[in-house]
Amino acid sequence: MTSSKTGITYADAGVDIDAGNALVERIKPAAKRTARPGTMSGLGGFGALFDLKAAGFSDPVLVAATDGVGTKLRIAIDTGNVGTIGIDLVAMCVNDLVCQGAEPLFFLDYFATGKLELDQATAIIEGIAEGCAQSGCALIGGETAEMPGMYHAGDFDLAGFAVGAMERGTELPRAVQAGDVLLGLHSDGVHSNGYSLVRKIVELSGLAWDAPCPWGVGTLGAALLTPTRLYVKGAVAALRADAISALAHITGGGLTENLPRVLPEGLGAEIDLNAWDLPSVFKWLAAQGGIAEAELLKTFNAGIGMIAVVPAAQVSAAQAAFKAEGHDSVVLGQIEAGAGVRYKGNLL
Repeated sequence: MTSSKTGITYADAGVDIDAGNALVERIKPAAKRTARPGTMSGLGGFGALFDLKAAGFSDPVLVAATDGVGTKLRIAIDTGNVGTIGIDLVAMCVNDLVCQGAEPLFFLDYFATGKLELDQATAIIEGIAEGCAQSGCALIGGETAEMPGMYHAGDFDLAGFAVGAMERGTELPRAVQAGDVLLGLHSDGVHSNGYSLVRKIVELSGLAWDAPCPWGVGTLGAALLTPTRLYVKGAVAALRADAISALAHITGGGLTENLPRVLPEGLGAEIDLNAWDLPSVFKWLAAQGGIAEAELLKTFNAGIGMIAVVPAAQVSAAQAAFKAEGHDSVVLGQIEAGAGVRYKGNLL
């Protein structure tokens, strides 16, 4: 069918299909370096394939997790520093997966924006690929949505979806009992939770994102964009050593709300707040915002990004497994009869 009349195009409406295709080509090398046993297809198809048998599983149970980054994105957008926000996206999904006892296998992302900027999008997705590479998880697909009129200029949103697997009967938590030891794995700052409060405190402080960081080097914005630590390889090593009974990823709700999620009815936990030093970023936030200790403990990770529940006889084995993958740990306390989390000592 031919016509001499020139009509409006999709590009006239603000959607550039050619830019989307160019992005796929740009990110193929980043995705390719995340390949692992089980990966079957590259980017660009209508779906992505993964071979569980080739990944080494005989009787697998699949585990899925999805998440976003939250309002930490606002700092990345406002500063233009988007290179590590993809690591946060991956971490928020795969750190949850290992708490079920699963090994993360593959990841898909969803990136939505009003106008696709190739350099920005490439940096974001390369960050996602870096997070996948650090956690042994293949980036096998995703979706880029250019939606004019839905986002302000320069704004974007991210969501992620991870799938892992474990052999049937190996799920966590299992056999948690009174007397088990709590091991805390250190965080790399605020991670990806509580940023609505963080941004409110920064606003009240009167500091700009490019102001010198009050507690460290570089700028305030860069310090607050420190990516979420990936605990996957250390957790998988501890699981393979049969050294842990439960794992709790310390995200929104802090230590107070997340640890009880892995404890059976009738059991609680005692945590010694003097067991570790509160990182400087939290001291600054608490001082600037007048945050009470109880509020800090149920909003932020307070320097502990993951807690492992470990049988007393397995503490050395668990610590060695985590240490071999670069994670120092500290004994925080123990499981006891009761409910919830009881604190002793002082954090602030």
